[in-house]
Amino acid sequence: MEENKKKNTSKQEQIARFAKALGHPTRVAILYFLASQDCCYFGDIHDELPIAKATVSQHLKELKEAGLIQGEIEPPKVKYCINAENWLLAQTLFAEFFKECSKRKSCK
Repeated sequence: MEENKKKNTSKQEQIARFAKALGHPTRVAILYFLASQDCCYFGDIHDELPIAKATVSQHLKELKEAGLIQGEIEPPKVKYCINAENWLLAQTLFAEFFKECSKRKSCK
């Protein structure tokens, strides 16, 4: 049995969730757009990107599930913005991760 294998830590799982959300260029473009303003509506995001509304919705859903953005319903529209608390958490976790990994010697 493989009982001695370590389980993933909560930090590793959170980094993976953030990384998955960042793993598509359109989602990165959405984040750049949202970061450039306080908040905006779905239509503003759709107008910025040359993709179908359903595709924009799917990308927003992924970002929201990862906690990188938040959406607020203001009938009949939905307003989106960066989730500042999780944005800071992502920044901290990735910085720690890259710092730790850079301590390792590379293969030659």
